[in-house]
Amino acid sequence: MNLVVNPKYNHLKEWVTRLPETFASQGEVLYDSRNQIRRIAAPDGCPVCVKRFHSPRFLNRLVYSFMRPPKAVRAYKNAVLLQEHGVFTPEPIAYLLQTQGGLLGESYLVCRYSSLSRNFYEFRHHPLEGYEPVVKAFARFTAHMHEQGILHLDYSPGNILFDIDDQNGQVQFEIVDINRMQFDRFVSLDTACRNFCRLWGKEDFFRLLAREYAQARGFDADTCTSLTLKHWKRFWRFRK
Repeated sequence: MNLVVNPKYNHLKEWVTRLPETFASQGEVLYDSRNQIRRIAAPDGCPVCVKRFHSPRFLNRLVYSFMRPPKAVRAYKNAVLLQEHGVFTPEPIAYLLQTQGGLLGESYLVCRYSSLSRNFYEFRHHPLEGYEPVVKAFARFTAHMHEQGILHLDYSPGNILFDIDDQNGQVQFEIVDINRMQFDRFVSLDTACRNFCRLWGKEDFFRLLAREYAQARGFDADTCTSLTLKHWKRFWRFRK
C-alpha cells in the first residue's frame, strides 16, 4: 500500500487507510462506471469526494506500476500544482494505492467536495442570452490558466464547475478530473482554440468565448474565432 496525505489532513490518515474496506458502504454514489465516485462525510464532518479507480488491465498495470504515475497520483499532484498557480480545483486530501503481486491494483483519490453546483452541460440547450457574464468570466479564467502554462487535456462540460455569487454576481469556477494535464508549456493560439473543442454549446457561445479569450490574451479576435469554430466543428463532426 502506498499512501500520501496532505499534511493539513493528517487527522484523516487512519480513515483513508481503511477506505479499501469501507468505501463501498459509505456515503452517496455520484458516478458509477468502471470507476466509482462517492460523496462521503469524513470523520471530522468534512464533505469529501472519493474516487475509486478499478484495477487496470494487465498491460496498464505494468505501465502504471513501472513507467507512468497512476491516475490517482497524477490527479493529486496536479491539484497541488493548480493551487500553487491560483487555478481553482477541489483541495486534494490524499491518495492511496493498493498493489497485487507487485503491480498496481485499486487506487483511491480523496479531495474536498466542491460547493459549486453547476457545470457546463447547461450550455447544451440553453440560449446564450443571460449567460454572457458566465462565458466571459470563463474565457478569462481559461486565459489565466493558459498564461500560467497549464493545459487541461479533457476540457469537457462535466469537468468545469461554476456558480454565481448571489451577493456580487461574480462567477466562480473549479476544474475537476485533472489527471490529464500539462504544465510549464507555452499555450499557443491554435492550441488554446483546440482546447475548447469538447465543450457543448451553440455557435454564438463559441463566438463570444473566442472573442473574450482573444482580448484577455492579446490575440486577434477574428483569427481566434475562426480557429475556435474550426476545431469545434471538426471535433463534433467526427463524433456524429
